[in-house]
Amino acid sequence: MTHNVLIGLASILLLGVSAQWLAWRFKLPSILVLLTFGFVAGAGTGLVNPEQLLGESLLPVVSLAVAVILFEGGLNLRLKEIKEVKGTVTKLTTIGALLAWAFTGIGAYYILGLDVALSVLLGAILVVSGPTVIMPILRHIRPTGPVGSILKWEGILIDPIGAFLAVLVFEVIFAGKFQGFNLLAFLEIFKTIGVATIMGGFGALFIILALKHYWVPDFLHNSTTLMSAIAVFTISDILQHESGLFAVIIMGGILANQKSVSVKHIVEFKENLQVLLIGGLFILLAAQLTMADIATITISSFIFLAVLILIVRPLSVYISTRGTNITSETKLFLSAMAPRGIVAAAVASIFALRLQAIDYPEAERIIPITFFVIVGTVAVYGLSALPLAKKLNISDVEPQGVLILGAHSWARKIGTALKKEEIQVLFIDSSWTNSSKARMEGHEAVYTNALSEHAIDEVNLGGIGYLLALTPNDQVNSLVCMHFADVLDKANVYQLATKPKGPKRQDVSDHLLGRLVFRKGDTHENINKLFEKGATIKAITLTQEFPYGEFLKKNRGAIPMFIIDNSGKLIIMSQSTAQEAKPGQKLIAIIP
Repeated sequence: MTHNVLIGLASILLLGVSAQWLAWRFKLPSILVLLTFGFVAGAGTGLVNPEQLLGESLLPVVSLAVAVILFEGGLNLRLKEIKEVKGTVTKLTTIGALLAWAFTGIGAYYILGLDVALSVLLGAILVVSGPTVIMPILRHIRPTGPVGSILKWEGILIDPIGAFLAVLVFEVIFAGKFQGFNLLAFLEIFKTIGVATIMGGFGALFIILALKHYWVPDFLHNSTTLMSAIAVFTISDILQHESGLFAVIIMGGILANQKSVSVKHIVEFKENLQVLLIGGLFILLAAQLTMADIATITISSFIFLAVLILIVRPLSVYISTRGTNITSETKLFLSAMAPRGIVAAAVASIFALRLQAIDYPEAERIIPITFFVIVGTVAVYGLSALPLAKKLNISDVEPQGVLILGAHSWARKIGTALKKEEIQVLFIDSSWTNSSKARMEGHEAVYTNALSEHAIDEVNLGGIGYLLALTPNDQVNSLVCMHFADVLDKANVYQLATKPKGPKRQDVSDHLLGRLVFRKGDTHENINKLFEKGATIKAITLTQEFPYGEFLKKNRGAIPMFIIDNSGKLIIMSQSTAQEAKPGQKLIAIIP
């Protein structure tokens, strides 16, 4: 028996990580691979039996995992970053969410034949989308304009909103007051919100004070924060039934938006933990499905899925975005993008198990319906996103924008020169000072650690086709090039030449480098010296009378950086290609 439990627990971890690796390797939606592995491990082979493995601990384990995932979601609710698309996102996550809730509930009642209470609960659960399913699709299609930011922020915000709605509905059902909503049901909801707000606030305040006054050493920051989030969830749930999930969302949201202490390192830790939690949780939940559950998927389930995709989402988007300034193409694409993810699966499992524990009729139908909608929406939206984006001209097939790693002084000058030529420029830097200076100079800049997995999701790569790593650290430049190579392609990631090989041979291996930019020997140190001596950046249009060779003669020591050809295409000068600017083309170079 002990060996069976050991094998089962090890299998959950092994399958969860392996599924995500395979999804990355073959560019598949990870959620589909995880669900497939989970179903095969459960109903298919019996390798993982959640009830035998965990028994009565199953529901608490799932609840704690969901609490950590939602806490991490709360840490991403940085409201100041939503400025440009605030109006549209606000309407989608308020009016749009309520409409989706109502329409989905109506569909569940009339199409699936669920009772009113379960229909309203399922409607709330299926409101959620989530960044874990939206962001991989956006990385694949790289949309231009505001559509990427809108979908990203809707995904981040809609998870906690949907979970909150589901908690409130469940609270009313559990109190047995759904029929004839009365004062007692209202008081239950008020207590849930009140307890969650107080506990979430106390949890966030404790972490802020602990970091600000150095009560906790650096190496315990992450562990203390995780402990606090779990404590807040548990105490809140004990004080008021099902208020814990809402409490951790509030705690994460407060930490994300306060300015007293930095929680960046905590966010990065939660990202790594989330990979394990999502993988393990999906395997565990999918393994719960039985052949009998699968048999409940009938023609009415397919009709329900079609209604969600073809009617509910478009109606919610078009009604809620009335009065906004987004284009009809953006509205159409938003209408065709609402995949469901881990939070829908986990919340559905939690509440279905709780309702089954009190013998609520047909509660067992919630889980297979939710998983069917997850698989269906991820498959449909994942396959249709790129063709639709190209058809609507909101996906740049050959983007020319440049993501510049390092926002120090002369990197900002390079960015300014590119912007003057109408080339999109985006800076990324882990220095708040450099990022702030870039923004003050009119550049778009993201303050984050580029090596974090979260960075690829946080940075809007719409219109970005190239990476230019310009930091003084060769190792960081190489690692970031490797990190972004899967998204931008290895041919489009560039870094400065590395320092000469020293006696300790601490240089970077050639196979780990991005393409070396500019000329041989153009290291950060050498370019920095040129600017310290007063070097400038100029854009020159070459002519038959003043060709490339003449330019080099007249400007000895100049560093040609970019060529912009007659069609406006950007060409980055690198050591791997002997590229020469031709008459009629524009050359951007550093002039000593």
